[in-house]
Amino acid sequence: MALWVRVARGDAAMWGQQEGARIALYDTAPWDGAAPTGETVAADEAVMLAPVTPRNFIGLWNNFHAAAAKQGNAIPALPLWFLKSTGSITGPDAVITPPRSYAGRVLYEGELGIVIGTPCREVDEAGALAAIFGYTCVNDVTALDLLTEDASFPQWARAKGCDTFGPVGPAIATGLDWRSLQIRTRLAGRERQNFPAADMILSPPAIVSLLSREITLRAGDLIACGTSLGALPMRAGQVVEIEIDGIGVLRNRMADALQK
Repeated sequence: MALWVRVARGDAAMWGQQEGARIALYDTAPWDGAAPTGETVAADEAVMLAPVTPRNFIGLWNNFHAAAAKQGNAIPALPLWFLKSTGSITGPDAVITPPRSYAGRVLYEGELGIVIGTPCREVDEAGALAAIFGYTCVNDVTALDLLTEDASFPQWARAKGCDTFGPVGPAIATGLDWRSLQIRTRLAGRERQNFPAADMILSPPAIVSLLSREITLRAGDLIACGTSLGALPMRAGQVVEIEIDGIGVLRNRMADALQK
């Protein structure tokens, strides 16, 4: 298993592989033939960035059996997916700041994120599994009242694509068995979500394979696998933490108040 991170280096960003208390820096992304620079930095002194800069940021809805049963949703045979703006991506410890024009509810959604390592198009599940580089934590932040603002047109992209509404990190973990993972979300220190990835309706290989029938997935693309029960609104100043064993804790804070 390896943990890949991105860290700020002056005005630039560098990739690194975290090994305990140190991060070994690399010259490019791990799926682009990264080579070590020979430099290391202390993990507790590094400014961590989102570990992905994808061309596509895809999210899934209704992909967990428990949530589907509680909400009375049918079990989908295909991914029910939407695009989040890549501009929504932000990193660990960044502040989640809703638009100044919005005063409604803002939900956290703790999710497992799939990071693609090899371009793929129309692949079967074996090919999809081979194309998955690793996994990360995602908070699929949602402006719930924007989603339902117009009764004639659910606005998934608008509600989920605002700046800072896509926290990702703190690392990409390789070599994990997704079936053994547990996704936990804490809000202001209180656990609100705790669900197994094994409860997914569509597995990561199935998701990648089915999506690849319709769009070409590129190395570095990110797919959020959907959330389960317990997604709730956040209040100003609250800290939200998404934790997945083997990956780490993605910690972010809601803005204290809207910037004027």
